[in-house]
Amino acid sequence: MSILRSASMRLSAALGIAVLLSSAAAVAEPALWVVKGPHATVYLFGSVHVLAKDLEWRSPKIDAAINNSQELWLEIADADDAKAATPIIMELGMDSAHPLSTRLSKDQVARLDTAAKAAGIPGGEGSLEPMRPWMAALSLSVFPLLQAGYDPASGVEMKLKPEFVGKGKPVKGFETAAQQFHYFADLPQKTEVEYLDTTVKEFDGGVDKFKKIVAAWYAGDEDALDGLFDNEWRTEFPDLYQTLVVKRNHAFADQIDKLLKGDTTAKGDTTAKGDTTAKGDRSSFVAVGAGHLVGPDGVPALLTKLGYSVQRQ
Repeated sequence: MSILRSASMRLSAALGIAVLLSSAAAVAEPALWVVKGPHATVYLFGSVHVLAKDLEWRSPKIDAAINNSQELWLEIADADDAKAATPIIMELGMDSAHPLSTRLSKDQVARLDTAAKAAGIPGGEGSLEPMRPWMAALSLSVFPLLQAGYDPASGVEMKLKPEFVGKGKPVKGFETAAQQFHYFADLPQKTEVEYLDTTVKEFDGGVDKFKKIVAAWYAGDEDALDGLFDNEWRTEFPDLYQTLVVKRNHAFADQIDKLLKGDTTAKGDTTAKGDTTAKGDRSSFVAVGAGHLVGPDGVPALLTKLGYSVQRQ
């Protein structure tokens, strides 16, 4: 799988990696919340975008919520459309007129080259030269996972979407691929370079950390997941945290608030037709990155502030 293909499978792919689960974790399950509004019910489920092919994460509770839902909401509805994402990546993530090495110090270039070669990126840093710093950082994060055999096609969204489409149920997106890539592309260059530099410095422990993240997700451990993901972003990348987590969480919560109030005109790309469910009977299954559902800035916390009762199942 090419670097472009892996990047197109989501800016949040860094959340994903499979883990060898302990016998204690085997009895746990990923967290699921239910929120009931005056005209609808919404199930909230944290997604992991990259998983091992043989990892079983479904449970009777999760299956029941999926079966009871008339529509699926994802961060973006067409995350599996690499063909559509490639032109956006080329526009926002590539800049051959300003090679990556011209934005970095010699020491940074050397460290990046070492990490890129260790990640199995053919050509090392040279292959990243046409990329902007943010795209190089995502590639360096994702490529080792792909090399280790973990597959975006096994991620939560890629498993859920065909199930809903096959039953004629709509699949909708809170955002578009262009919006997601703009979150990175619109960052100040200084922030981009800092993000890449930190990614390089933490490269050696990256896979082990991702294993812990997925272990926390699989066990439904909200506190551990928040500590491993959101706390780091709050501390090391406060600007990115506000842009990629907090602002988006508020947008997700606002959209879910509309769904709960029965607003069937809520935005979102529909990839399946034939939904005739009355708005008063509607149930929606929402699957967004697991990091968006934990901590004080998470979607469940925001919905609680809006006056909803958010129950962990």
